[in-house]
Amino acid sequence: MQVAYVPRQTPYTLSPEDELNDLRMSEKVRPLYDHVKKFIAETVEPMQHEFEIAEAKNPNRWSFSQEQLDLLGKAKAKAKEEGLWNFFLPDAETGEGLNNLDYAYIAIELGKAPLASEVMNCSAPDTGNMEVLERVGTPAQKEKWLKPLLNGEIRSAYVMTEPNVASSDAKNVSTSAVLDGNEWVINGEKYYISGLGDPRCKIMIVMVKTDPTAAPSKQQSQILVPVDTPGVEVIGPMHVFGHDHAPRGHMHMRFNNVRVPKENILLGEGRGFEISQLRLGPGRIHHCMRTIGKAEKALDLMVARGLTREAFGKKIAHLGGNMQIIAQARCEIEAMRLMVLKAAKAMDVLGNKEARVWVSMVKAMVPERACKIIDQAIQMHGATGISQWTPLAEMYTDVRHLRFADGPDEVHWMVVGRHELTL
Repeated sequence: MQVAYVPRQTPYTLSPEDELNDLRMSEKVRPLYDHVKKFIAETVEPMQHEFEIAEAKNPNRWSFSQEQLDLLGKAKAKAKEEGLWNFFLPDAETGEGLNNLDYAYIAIELGKAPLASEVMNCSAPDTGNMEVLERVGTPAQKEKWLKPLLNGEIRSAYVMTEPNVASSDAKNVSTSAVLDGNEWVINGEKYYISGLGDPRCKIMIVMVKTDPTAAPSKQQSQILVPVDTPGVEVIGPMHVFGHDHAPRGHMHMRFNNVRVPKENILLGEGRGFEISQLRLGPGRIHHCMRTIGKAEKALDLMVARGLTREAFGKKIAHLGGNMQIIAQARCEIEAMRLMVLKAAKAMDVLGNKEARVWVSMVKAMVPERACKIIDQAIQMHGATGISQWTPLAEMYTDVRHLRFADGPDEVHWMVVGRHELTL
C-alpha cells in the first residue's frame, strides 16, 4: 500500500514576505563597503608585499622585526584615521555598529588579503574575545583588556582545545579551576591555541571546569588569564601540515597552579557554555565570510593561470574538464555567499541562539567547498601551485584547518540533522 506523502512545515520555504530572504546590504553601508575595497587595493595589498619582504629578512621567526611593526602600525593608523576600524561589533557603540549582514559583505573582502583583517582590527581570535568582553565584561575588565584590544595595541588568545580529551564536546574539557580564597587556581593542558606565540598577545580567555558536580552544561566557566601570569607554560608550537605559523603560532601549553583574582571570571561561575554560544556564533560566521573571499581569490588565480598557459596546443582552461571546474567553482562560490548572507541575516533577525542551525550549515559547508576550489586552483597551476610562488598552498592549509578550528564538520552536520529531524 502506498503511503500518502505529507509535506512537513519547515522554516526554509521561500517566501517574498519573509524578512530572512532580504539579503541586501544597507544603503547607508554601501559607501563604507566601497571605501574598504579601495583601501585594500591601495594600502593593504602594497603593504602586504613590503611586509613579506621584511618578514623574509627577519632573523628571529618568533618575533616581528621593527620594520614589520612599522609597516603594520602605519597601515593601522591610516585605517583608523579613515574610519575603517572594528567593523565586527554589531550595533555596538565601541564598533562601527554594523549588523551581521552588512559586515558579511565587508568580511568577504577582508578575506581576499591576508593582512586586511589585522590592519582594520578585525582579526580572529581578537574579534570573538572583544565581543565577549564588550557584552559580558565588567567595567574593570573592559578598561584593562577591551580598551587596548579595541585600540589595536595588544592581541589575545582563546584557550579551549585539549589534547587528552575529545574537546569537540566541550563538556569533556578537563582543565580545572578551583577557588582558593580570593583566587582561582588553574591546572591543565591545552593545545592549538592560535595566536599565543605572537609577542603582542597579552590576555587569554580560558575555558575551565569549575564544578564537576554541577549539571553538565553548568560545569564550565571562562576566566581571564594574563599571558605573563606565573605558572603559564608555553611548551611550543603545534604544526599545521608541517608549518608552525611563526610568529603567531598555534601553541601547546600548560597551566601549572596558575593563580588569578576571583574577579577574573567572566559573567559568573558555570556560565562557560553560555559565553561560548555568544562568542562562537559570530566568530564562525566571520571565518566563513573571510573564507569565501579566499575561494574567490583562488578562482581568480585559476582563471588567470588557465588563460595564460598553454599545453597540447590549447589554453589550460580549455583542456580536459577545466572549463567545467571553473564553472562549478563559480556556482559553489555564489551558493556559499548566499548561504552565509542568509545565516548573517538570521542572526540579525532571530538572534544568535535561534540562528544556530544556520550558522552550523555554513560552518560545515563553506570550508569544505572552499578547500575543494583552492585545491582545484593548485592543480591548475601545476607544481607552482604547491610552491611559495603563489598564496594557494598557504590558503589551502588555512582553510583546511578551519574544519577543526571552530569544531569539526561532523558536529555542525549533527546540529543541522538533529534540527531537521525535530521539525
